[in-house]
Formats: sequence, structure tokens, C-alpha cells
Amino acid sequence: MPLLQIDDGGFTLDGEPFRLLSGGLHYFRVHPDQWRDRLRKARLMGLNTVETYVPWNLHQPRPDEFRTDGGLDIAAFLDLAAAEGLHVLLRPGPYICAEWEGGGLPSWLLAEEDMRLRTRDPRFLAAVDTYFDLLLTPLLPYLATRGGPVIAVQVENEYGAYGDDTAYLEHLADSLRRYGVDVPLFTSDQPVDLARGRLPGVLATANFGSRSAQSLAELRTQQPKGPLMCTEFWIGWFDRWGSRHMVRDAGHAAQELDELLAAGASVNFYMFHGGTNFGFTNGANDKHTYRPTVTSYDYDAPLDEAGDPTEKYTAFRDVIAKYAPVPAGPVPARGPRLARTTVPLTESAGLLTCADALGTAVGAPRPLTMEQLGQDFGFVLYETTLTSEGPALLEVEQVRDRAQAFVDGVPAGVLERESHEHALTVTAPRAGSVLGVLVENQGRVNYGPGIHDRKGLLGRVLVDGEEPTAWTSRPLPLTDLTALPFSADAAARSGPTFHRGSFEVDEPADAFLHLDGWTKGSVWINGFALGRFWSRGPQRSLYVPAPVLRTGANEIVVLELHACHHARTVELRESADLGPTDE
Repeated sequence: MPLLQIDDGGFTLDGEPFRLLSGGLHYFRVHPDQWRDRLRKARLMGLNTVETYVPWNLHQPRPDEFRTDGGLDIAAFLDLAAAEGLHVLLRPGPYICAEWEGGGLPSWLLAEEDMRLRTRDPRFLAAVDTYFDLLLTPLLPYLATRGGPVIAVQVENEYGAYGDDTAYLEHLADSLRRYGVDVPLFTSDQPVDLARGRLPGVLATANFGSRSAQSLAELRTQQPKGPLMCTEFWIGWFDRWGSRHMVRDAGHAAQELDELLAAGASVNFYMFHGGTNFGFTNGANDKHTYRPTVTSYDYDAPLDEAGDPTEKYTAFRDVIAKYAPVPAGPVPARGPRLARTTVPLTESAGLLTCADALGTAVGAPRPLTMEQLGQDFGFVLYETTLTSEGPALLEVEQVRDRAQAFVDGVPAGVLERESHEHALTVTAPRAGSVLGVLVENQGRVNYGPGIHDRKGLLGRVLVDGEEPTAWTSRPLPLTDLTALPFSADAAARSGPTFHRGSFEVDEPADAFLHLDGWTKGSVWINGFALGRFWSRGPQRSLYVPAPVLRTGANEIVVLELHACHHARTVELRESADLGPTDE
């Protein structure tokens, strides 16, 4: 592959002037059977490069485990990019933000209470060095210097918005070099943070979505010579639960792109194709109030969540064609859809009564955090005994993030981090009743100092002013539901319940699962975790990738945390419902 060079005049590729026309495409947010399709559509829009983050937390879920299988087979993704004739910008972190759980930092780092992330804390740096070794050593053949598609690698990510320790960045850059990265390095920051996030001797790039001329001028102030590049050209935005679906006018975004390219700058669309926060992988923000991100990462991008071209695809391709060759031919057609199908959920299993099949309880004097339990995603069920009959005030110092209380299995109330609720009254019908608290990790904070985001019941837990001294903490990661004892039950269940049904498919195709009347929970199809749903919106459907389905019988499992307000059915439809917008 050609080699990217950086000089005072800009980028060159094998000695010829070169403009990066790139698009964000996160392999871990797309089913691996769909990577080839998305990469082909990137090339057809006129892109010559794709960009991807690398999620440390998925690749190394435990200190002694490193995964590159299935949807984490980054080498296979790079092979497909190369086969499509695309270069790759690799952004390995260790921190990636990306509206991703914990900003990509593995939860086990937080098992040590005084761990300082994104600093020169020796424990953090040692973990990062091990991660780089495990990730990069097998990927060295994919560097352009060795004939591969990776032409540049990012150092950290938007560090200027978090800190100003140049020595920390120097350690990361040295570590990347030590483990064999010999292609150009770069940093990326928002214009106001460039001075804090820059690393001398490394290309600085900027992230912005508007006022291109002003943002490029700020970049030039900080870096008088060399290429101008926008590493994150924000052409859409992400959604959070309880808000509206964020969109951006295609015409306005195209005008900003034209201004950017007219200035001679290189660009990376954030995002070209957003994809999906499958399972429990969404992140959250906490700027005084905790706000979890929704399952969809559609991002109002040139390719929508199902990989179909949007209005922006055509608008951007037309602008790119003014500055670079664009492949001839029509815009790719929309992919096939599954026929509308209603699926009755005829079997159920209560989460509380079946908890033994989902996780093993650990006894301790106080509730244990997820990190202390060695757990990253999902739920924890805490239980203790109430010593007196009658009402009692339950007080929790910190709820991370949403707690449902039960007395002898009967719902007793909800505490939410988002609404700053820390207390509720529970009533025991007898002395010796069991108080249960089911806590959901709704997504670790992915931006700012809040990334030190431990999950579960934190701090003191009081019942009528006293601390119970005997607790069990049961991790419920919900990675395997095969042991659940489903049974037919015509009576509607209240409280956390798994509901199961089946449906037939003649030929797999993309679909969107609509959950009208359901309240809050998660969905699995054929064991694949689609993600979370919540009636508060804005998102009201979940994307079902065609490769998740199979010809013949398919199984669907819905975990409803509260109650379904109509017949227990769900529906597969052709179109998404991402909620109302401000337009």
C-alpha cells in the first residue's frame, strides 16, 4: 500500500499530493457479515479512507483475556477495507469516547478504588502498555509500511478536553512506537482544546461540525505548517433517553463540507455510518445530570442504521465530486426488508424467581459494586433481610444507575440516578421479609471526569437509619439465557420478567422490532443482544440485522422490567422509529 507522508505543504502519498476523504465506520457497531457492504458504499460515495476506533473494553473484557473473534475480528475488517481499496485511520485509544460504554476503558480498571484513568498512574499505564502489545502486535502486517491499509494512528482521543499532561501523551506515543507503529501519528481535539491536547512532533487535527473556516484558522494558529484536517466532521449527533431524535439538515452540512474542502483540508465524516450500540454497550454523559445514550447510533449519517443511503449520502457525494473523482453509477439501492410480522410471546420466566439460573450470589457485609464482582455490563441483584414488620425508609448514598426495590418479590419503588432520587419507603409484611434491589448499569459515563463511573449501590445503604450488615450481591450479566425455565403462563406478570416467542422467516432480511405498549428492558433474537428499549423514547424500535435471523424458526426474548400494557406481542416492521425531531 502507498505510504502517507506529512510535510509542511500537507499530505503526500508516495510523493504525490493527497487529500484524506474519510468516513467513520466502527466495526464493533456493525454486524461482521455487513462490513463488506458498508465499506463498498463508503468507496462509492467517493471516500478513499475509513476511520475506526478500537474498543479496549470489548477486546480485553478481563485482564487475562483478549478477544478478536466474531464481531471483534479487526484483522478481518482491515482485510475487507484493503480489498475495497480503502486506507484506514486507526484510533486505538486507550480512551475513545464514542458515546461508548466507559469511553472504551475496561470496567476492571475501576476495581481499584483509587485508580486514576487517563493519567500517569503507573497501574493505568501498565494496563495500557499490555493492551497495546496484545492489540498491535498481530496488526503490524496491516500497517502501510508493511503493505497494509493503516496509514495513520491516533494518540489518545480529545485529551485536551480532559487534561494537559503532555508527559502522559508522550508515554502513549512512545508505547505505540515501541510496539511497532511506524506510520504517522496524530492527535485530535476540538478547536478550543488544541493547545492542551497537542503533542509536539505529532500532527494535530481538529474536530468540529460547523464554522469550518474559523475552526481551521484556530488549527493553523496552533500548527502553522502541515496538513489541515478535521478528524471528526460532525454531520449529525447522538440521542439520549428522554430527549428528541437529533438530525441535521443535509444541505447545511453539505455547505460546510464544501467550505472545508475548498480550504484544501482533509476530512473524516463522523459518522459515515453510525450503526448500533448492541446489547449494553451504550455510554452516557454526566454534566451534573446523568444522561444515558440510546441503543441506536444512527447519528443521522450518510448511511442510516440499516446501512441504506440517506439524503446526506447524495449531497456529500456531489460535493466530493467537485474536488476528487467519484465512482460512476447510481446511489446504492435500499436493502431488502422482512415482511411485517407480529410475534406473540407465549412463555415467560420471572427474573427474581429464576435469578439462580443467571448468576451466583456473593455474601458480604455491604453491597458490592459491579467492578468488585468482576462484572462489566448488565444488572446486580442485592438482597438483605428486613428485621421489622411495617414501613421503613430505604436510603442509598449513590444509585448507579437505576434501582428497582422489592419486598418479598413485590415491587416497592424505583430510585434513579438521573433524577437524583436516593430514598423511598418500603413496607415489610413481616419481620424477616427479603428486601431486593435490582440495579441496572445504564451505561458508564464516556466523557469528562465522570469516566470513573463504578456501578451498583455505592456508599452507605440505610434502612430506617441503620446499615444492614449481611448482603448478597448477585451479578446478572445476562450473556447466557439458555438456563431460564420458560413456561406457558396466560396470566400477566408484573415486575422483571423474560418473555419468549418464536416466528418463521422464509429468507432473512433487515427489520425493525417495535415494542408498542412495553415499558423498559432489553431484547435478544436467537441469542443476539439487540439492545435496550424504553417507552420514554425517543427511540421506539430496535434494528434487527439480517444476519441475526435464520431461515425457519427464530426465537425472541424480551426482558420487561416493569409491565407490558397490552397483549404480549411485538412486531417486526420495515421502517425504524427513532422518535420525533426538532425539525
